[in-house]
Amino acid sequence: MTTPDVTVTVIVYNDAARLPRAVASLRAQTHENIEIVISDDHSTDDTPEVARRLAAQDSRVRCLRLPENSGGCSAPRNRAIDIARAPYLMFLDSDDELPPRAVESLLAAHREREVDFTMGAVRRVRVDNGRRTTWMPHLVRERRTLDGIAADPRLLFEHLSTSKMYARAFLDRHHLRFPEGIHYEDQLFSAQAYGLARAFTIIPDPVYTWYIEPYADQSSASISNQRHKISNVADRVHVQRLIDAFLVESGQPELREAKDFKFLKHDFRMYAGDLPYRDDAWLAEFAEIMNPYLDTLAEGAYARLPRPERVVLELLREGDLGGVRLAARGLGHPVAPRKVTADADGTPYWGGSLPATERGRRELDLTDLELETRPFSTAFFRHEITDLRPGPGAALTLTVRTYDPGLRLPVGPQRAGLLLSPGRRRLTVPFRLDPVRPGVFEGRVHLDLTRARLPLQGFDGVRHPQIRLQQQGLAHSGLLLAPLTFPALTARVESGGTAHRITVEPEGRNPGRLQIRWQPVGVTARVLRPVVRKVDRPRVRNAFRLVTSALK
Repeated sequence: MTTPDVTVTVIVYNDAARLPRAVASLRAQTHENIEIVISDDHSTDDTPEVARRLAAQDSRVRCLRLPENSGGCSAPRNRAIDIARAPYLMFLDSDDELPPRAVESLLAAHREREVDFTMGAVRRVRVDNGRRTTWMPHLVRERRTLDGIAADPRLLFEHLSTSKMYARAFLDRHHLRFPEGIHYEDQLFSAQAYGLARAFTIIPDPVYTWYIEPYADQSSASISNQRHKISNVADRVHVQRLIDAFLVESGQPELREAKDFKFLKHDFRMYAGDLPYRDDAWLAEFAEIMNPYLDTLAEGAYARLPRPERVVLELLREGDLGGVRLAARGLGHPVAPRKVTADADGTPYWGGSLPATERGRRELDLTDLELETRPFSTAFFRHEITDLRPGPGAALTLTVRTYDPGLRLPVGPQRAGLLLSPGRRRLTVPFRLDPVRPGVFEGRVHLDLTRARLPLQGFDGVRHPQIRLQQQGLAHSGLLLAPLTFPALTARVESGGTAHRITVEPEGRNPGRLQIRWQPVGVTARVLRPVVRKVDRPRVRNAFRLVTSALK
């Protein structure tokens, strides 16, 4: 048998439907001298039969089946490494794909210069909407060879094992295998590979297609999407401790701050967006697991975070669970706290009282947010719905409370507007915000969703209303936070010749904005949308423009 240049292992468990797509992406590789090992973690569905059928279709495909389910990714990868015949190894998950030139591009980088592994760009595809992005694009923007991870510790953020092609000799020399019996094995394996590699090459070419299902059912979601489980938190923290131990054992403690920053900015941040939706019992368990580890992290790692993220971390460490929920709703957006307290020197701190500890004063200091001085268009306000009442048809009455801790708005009533843009046309509903006390305003807005101007073919999508404020000719648009517990409201609406089912609900993730969903129904869905889609194509639009210009 001809020795293959590269062995690509496809790990699979109960994924008979998607396994053929993954294997097809390997069979379509421009570099054909590869070995394909399907490593089945003892599936209980039709996966074994599908794997055998794929092997019968292509002599490059081999099947491996574990005698019992391991519950993770490590064992099926390790068993495949044991039987792999090629000098270079790659890994693919059964629900993903390799772009056609992935093997060719990474192998060429190995042959250009002797390195321990090569890596490239990962393209992420949202299954729900088809949106495509590049994972950590700033790290793979240019071709370069690094003599060890110390040359660019930011690469610790790129912890995927599937974006890389490893020299088999490198893995064997260091007895490097995937850790079994734990989750988030990629993070430990990649940290070890980075730390042990004498040199590795990065190429900007896409080498992996990663399909993301952010709203998959919790029972079938990937491990990364099972953040609702306390065991998931414990698994992630456990792996971080193992990485910390490896850095000490390998004599690379100088990487600790960069690694800690990665944990805070990526791993902890993934949980932070969910914190407003967790109950007290869950948050208490979360704090019990997380806080002891947070106390071990380098202070320099905290200092590199945006202030809102530092606030959430400090409130968690202080055990202020209500404050955690409140602060976490602003992450990633210019959302103000409800209240700010200043000390005798005028230093503003998050919340209604001065911090009691030196660490609290350091972490809750909001000076760098420039609440009083930043440009009005980027100022920090907080708009919350305090009462939501359905009216007749698709009408709503919202009571909105606006917090202005920087006192940017003048004394007295404020003119405001609620903005909503289904399709291309914006609906603006003016209303008045009256002062409640310094820095707090409240108003009532009546929103009739039948007034929203929809396109001829209807609108199928979600929109989040915003609040618009104006001052001295400058405008500011901010999020409208919804109560997180109100039941979804649904109505059928016919407007402008189109029919829709409209659902009003809290967002259910991240800040928890008010969310309005339109879904075409009836003739709009069956007739108008298909017809407009056929007509609204580039060739038809260009021909229409050509005829129009000729008639002028």
